[in-house]
Amino acid sequence: MSDATASDLLFRPAGELAGLVRSGEVSARELVQTSLDRIEELNPRLNAFVDVFAEEALAAADAVEPGDERPFAGVPIAIKNNRAVEGRRLTFAAEFFGDFVAPYDHNVTRRLKEAGFIVVGSTTLPEYGILPVTEGRRFGPTRNPWDTERTPGGSSGGSAAAVASGMVPVAHANDGGGSTRIPAACCGLVGLKPQRGRVSLAPEVGGAFLVVDGVLTRTVGETAQILDVLAGHELGDAFWAPEPDQPFADAAVQEPGRLRIALTTTTPLPDSPLDPVCGRAAHDAADLLRSLGHEVVEEEAPWQAPGMLELFTASFGPGIATQIAFAAMIAGREPTEADMEPLSWAIWNVCKQIDSTQALSAEFQLQGFARAIVGWTAQYDAVLTPALAEAPVTIGTIDACSADPMADFTRSGAFTPYAAISNITGSPAISLPLYQREENGLPLAVQLIGQPAQEGALLALAAQLEAACPWADRRAPVS
Repeated sequence: MSDATASDLLFRPAGELAGLVRSGEVSARELVQTSLDRIEELNPRLNAFVDVFAEEALAAADAVEPGDERPFAGVPIAIKNNRAVEGRRLTFAAEFFGDFVAPYDHNVTRRLKEAGFIVVGSTTLPEYGILPVTEGRRFGPTRNPWDTERTPGGSSGGSAAAVASGMVPVAHANDGGGSTRIPAACCGLVGLKPQRGRVSLAPEVGGAFLVVDGVLTRTVGETAQILDVLAGHELGDAFWAPEPDQPFADAAVQEPGRLRIALTTTTPLPDSPLDPVCGRAAHDAADLLRSLGHEVVEEEAPWQAPGMLELFTASFGPGIATQIAFAAMIAGREPTEADMEPLSWAIWNVCKQIDSTQALSAEFQLQGFARAIVGWTAQYDAVLTPALAEAPVTIGTIDACSADPMADFTRSGAFTPYAAISNITGSPAISLPLYQREENGLPLAVQLIGQPAQEGALLALAAQLEAACPWADRRAPVS
């Protein structure tokens, strides 16, 4: 295989790569070795990986033969380092976790392996996945392949940088406040937050109010196909999303029909500024949707609520504190200020001051808010918003180790105000890299919010936009 062929190989869709392996045109070892070579070449510039599993990945590749009918047999993938890979470090990018080696596979890891994916490594995130930038103290900043002075987003920033640069064709991500969609928007990828409960969090917990796992890809079709792999409840789950009427991959290739879509640029955080370029992208997407036959109406979304950031923190924070408590169990002691970044320490201390009644009250209020928002969106088939409120910020703009880390936490909300709404409601939402900024070529994305448990319809609409305005052939400078 020529160098040119190898450099293009991992930009092809994951299903297509599996087809090459199945037919014998390309071996799984060739695919995995290409991925490892690109990681060796590009990761020093981008810092997307925590660990690389070269020996294990090549051994797994050698076990894949032509004719393997698993849907993604032989295709390299990376796992975000907040989900367990048996026999490998699980760190949450936190010093307090030390070098804990996971004795099991997380549900998403297991399902991806069973589908034939070969895990080549684990990717970076901010400490405990708190921020929408990936600049943790333990592993250092991860850089955007489109501009290495800027963030790839977070918290799935390492996964996004790995896919956008062609180190892997797809990568695992998860989303508790936008952590799949934000890196997708920063790096020119497709990022779907599935319906709450669609992907099991087994074996650790039975469910989560805010968090759901997924992947970062270049195409809507890949996202749909891999959602079919990940979706479904596991024994012991506290709740799960209703089964879809058909596979998501089938739904994604259907014509969506004429839809009624709301366009809103109203930022959920009061007084949060919106970059006019991001607002223009949403309006351009609305015009594109109209040209495709949809009805698009511009609305003021009723999601500006006083104290919403505080309420979200009161629900998001305990999830972070639970991870810290997990690390404490591993360490066999309580954490100290020296064990973590200032923002993590601040959130830990805020959470210690929240009693059970206050935590339940915050979630109760969030559920009421969510019901009102879902009630508003019910009159539309989808809601269109900007994906971000500004361009991917430069490294250091949002700093978990600053003198006032909670101010940086608030600043992060101004960067990504449209993201957390769908975590609160639980509804599916997707970031699509429709455009590029004229001044610097950076990706410029929009977000579509779908109806509850209707990922199939949302994916069909996203695929229609992708066909009208293709993006998959765009290449980041560091690729």
